[in-house]
Amino acid sequence: MTLYDRHRAVVPDWVTLYYRSPIELTHGEGRHVWDADGNRYLDFFGGILTTMTAHALPEVTRAVAEQAGRIVHSSTLYLNRPMIELAERVAVLSGIPDARVFFTTSGTEANDTALLLATGHRRTHQILAMRNSYHGRSFSTVAITGNRAWSPSTLSPLQTLYVHGGVRTRGPYAELSDGEYIAACVADLEDLLGHTRDVAALIAEPIQGVGGFTSPPDGLYAAFREVLNRHGILWISDEVQTGWGRTGDHFWGWQAHAGNGPPDILTFAKGIGNGMSIGGVVAPAEIMNSLDANSISTFGGSPVTMAAGLANLTYLLEHDLQGNARRVGGLLLERLRAIGERVPAVREVRGRGLMIGIELTWPGTDEADPAAASAVLEAAREGGLLLGKGGGHNTSALRVAPPLSLTVAEAEEGAAILERALRSLP
Repeated sequence: MTLYDRHRAVVPDWVTLYYRSPIELTHGEGRHVWDADGNRYLDFFGGILTTMTAHALPEVTRAVAEQAGRIVHSSTLYLNRPMIELAERVAVLSGIPDARVFFTTSGTEANDTALLLATGHRRTHQILAMRNSYHGRSFSTVAITGNRAWSPSTLSPLQTLYVHGGVRTRGPYAELSDGEYIAACVADLEDLLGHTRDVAALIAEPIQGVGGFTSPPDGLYAAFREVLNRHGILWISDEVQTGWGRTGDHFWGWQAHAGNGPPDILTFAKGIGNGMSIGGVVAPAEIMNSLDANSISTFGGSPVTMAAGLANLTYLLEHDLQGNARRVGGLLLERLRAIGERVPAVREVRGRGLMIGIELTWPGTDEADPAAASAVLEAAREGGLLLGKGGGHNTSALRVAPPLSLTVAEAEEGAAILERALRSLP
């Protein structure tokens, strides 16, 4: 019995596997990984934007081993030095005044906590979310996910209202200029709020991850914020995929929409642990401390994961990986756009820093072509490159998100493999 057969025998059918012949990744180093057959791949997806700095980064693996040799687990019922040290750094980096930090084990759990805080603080269960969004797989985060492919239930503990704006080049406002687009989305928000009352929060990804790395024009959420502030509605910025400098231009995605300052609540996960399970929520003390019941986390803030996060964050800052994402990501984006202009199936190449989406459609149309995306994914793997998929239109976008330490030579190598894969389309 193969490993794939064993997987199918015990794992739910809805747990997706990439590739016609799924691969087992056995080890990695830097920006490369190897499978069980010894094949070497350039990793342009990083375990879904999670291997942020590099595979097997010595500073992180050493921190994990040293902490594991002391104590692996304690829970939040005890003082935890690594957790406090990481919380202190995250609080400052968040830009949120008088910040408090609560650690979780995933982005789903972080967004769950943010929703709990917002609805409790505002005493209402109504939430605004963006169309095409994705915020996790729990019961409450599925309820605010605007991407049909990732929302398996219509049941919900929340009343969710969806707002225009997350996808710049599709929908009723696509042909407008950026300024007109923002004005139309703000008018839509104002109209929506005129038909409801007592909304708790707007939750939004600055760049939609699972949605195919789509984003609005810079400044949209600042314009939304002016409306939200008038109504006393909180803004939750979901930075699970955009945080820690991945966009290159900014440390957090919200900073492209700075306007009225930082969000009321910020959520994070993925890259900070470089593969270790870390998520978290940042909010001012007024909001964070408003939870009027006991709450702890058994595994959030684990000493081992916190040690990994501290080492990873230190490496990221000391080696200016945000700057590297801006420089190398800018070169890669330019190169991929030039390739896309010569491939009829490429509708759009978009993104920022090392967060790049390539949307595929039937040539000459806006009709999504998920089969083409799957074919390119397969061809790229055969050429030695791992990519991701996403998109709100039948998963027709390729997702490019390598570790932030990507070199120029590796960017060129990956672009060349991707070009051959794209040109293999009929």
